[in-house]
Amino acid sequence: MPPKGKQATKGQKQIQEENQSTLKFYMYIIFGINAAYLVLQYIFFYDSFTALYIILFLWAVGVNFGSYKFMSSMASKGIDLNMEAGMAEHAKDVILVTCIVQSISLISNYFWLLWLLVPGRAFYLLWVNILAPWIFAEAPEVDEKKQKKMERKMRRH
Repeated sequence: MPPKGKQATKGQKQIQEENQSTLKFYMYIIFGINAAYLVLQYIFFYDSFTALYIILFLWAVGVNFGSYKFMSSMASKGIDLNMEAGMAEHAKDVILVTCIVQSISLISNYFWLLWLLVPGRAFYLLWVNILAPWIFAEAPEVDEKKQKKMERKMRRH
């Protein structure tokens, strides 16, 4: 049962503290997965640790730290990182998907293909929120008075 009355708002100090703990949590995830990936690749797959593994690892590191930097820049502006349906939510999702894909890719390199879900999701959000409403928007209604005025103007020319 939801509480009665107005929902309490967070103060700027509480938002900053929560942002710092969120950033710390995601930094631990990023460092932990990357360290585990390198160690396990080196120990178990040393003979097959090729340029492909290095490129994929560097790709994952770049994506993770790019998303982390985006989140930290939002936090420095005082934006709540734990707000639902915000841009930080998407950055957190990208970090988590990248870390999950990176960890299960130790089983098979084909799991890197799951990372294609991220641009697919980005295109879906672009389509649903921007492109489709713009393309399929109904033409604005013109009232009769303006329509007659436009017709008279067209006949004059």
